Amino acid sequence: MDTAPGRQLLLDEAMRREDFDANAPGDLVPTTHGVVAFVPNPAPRVLELDFEIIRLLGAAERAVGLLAGATQREFNPYLISSPLLRREAILSSRIEGTITTPEQLVLLEAQDEEEPGVAVSGDEDTKEVLNYVRAMQHGLERLRDLPISLPLIRELHRVLLSGVRGEKHEPGEFRRTQNFIGSRGSRSIEEARFVPPPVPQMHECLDDLEKYLHDAAVELPILIQLAVAHYQFEAIHPFRDGNGRVGRLLIPLVLVARERLDDPLLYLSAYFERNRDDYVDLLLAVSQRGAWLEWVKFFLTGVVESASEASSQAESMMQLRQEYHRRFQADRSSAKIIRLVDELFQTPSITIKKAAKVLDLTHQGAANNIHKLEDAGILREVTGRTRNQRFVAGEILRFLYDRQGADA
Repeated sequence: MDTAPGRQLLLDEAMRREDFDANAPGDLVPTTHGVVAFVPNPAPRVLELDFEIIRLLGAAERAVGLLAGATQREFNPYLISSPLLRREAILSSRIEGTITTPEQLVLLEAQDEEEPGVAVSGDEDTKEVLNYVRAMQHGLERLRDLPISLPLIRELHRVLLSGVRGEKHEPGEFRRTQNFIGSRGSRSIEEARFVPPPVPQMHECLDDLEKYLHDAAVELPILIQLAVAHYQFEAIHPFRDGNGRVGRLLIPLVLVARERLDDPLLYLSAYFERNRDDYVDLLLAVSQRGAWLEWVKFFLTGVVESASEASSQAESMMQLRQEYHRRFQADRSSAKIIRLVDELFQTPSITIKKAAKVLDLTHQGAANNIHKLEDAGILREVTGRTRNQRFVAGEILRFLYDRQGADA
């Protein structure tokens, strides 16, 4: 839940001391402007799980296992994980009011790839969504030599906010001032629905969260640990902006780090967005009255739904890829065409220049292959120019939309 003015997840009413009962897992402490802030207790290492949670946990474990199995049948799982990541970037950013289309995203990404280090042209929303993709890619790369940790979390934040509107909110640095989550229409801390811990206590909470993620004494299954950790991160709210997006990035990264998934395939943003009011209310209910079981049930239900949706999308993408392959098997240059098709599943936008590099062909040879895909209806040119053309793969782009979204 980001806290930048005008872009935070808005809640309904101001935070009141009397809303926190004796079961609240933390303390109310004084902070600026005469208001109180909530300091969460250390993350629970044990929870009493009821039958419903145990049932949901079994369903969630099976759904994650099926998702892992669905992509293991693919010789290059990145062909599946790449579209799922871009869909997640669009949906996670949409929660914060940042709106772009799949076509805008992949066109900006293609421009960024062709001109690394050069400021790309595009609207600010699309740049922020592209940063989400880059942050996940950075996190996966860093997991090779860095565990899930506070330094990694700061790095994710730095990539996420660098060069976009959030850059003024100290990318890669934990906040040095008090922040708050505003009530609907409010702009002052006095009207805040939730006030995270002051800076000194924030650092103590972060230290505990880092320990929690690596504590062998935690007697909870990994999916329930993730539910607890997600709440803790949201309650701590350690950045001036970008908290919600970093918190959602951490879910698949933790699963990869714990070797429950080989690639970041499980994303909950679509579920959180569909159930936005419940998501906010249940997080707040943990703080106010220790409603851990209600929150864990909600989170596990999200895992079941999200993993099942991702498995279905992965299966559909693999079928589409196989269909494309079959359509060009008889072509004399089938190996080149099929390689180009696979490149489109990784990034559904391409230029002749990039195709020439990917296929190790001359400009004319690459153009010939591009035009074959264009004639087959797989690619369409979007600039209207005769030079420096860009092509997008419409059927692949449709996988980047939410199921309630418009067609590409």
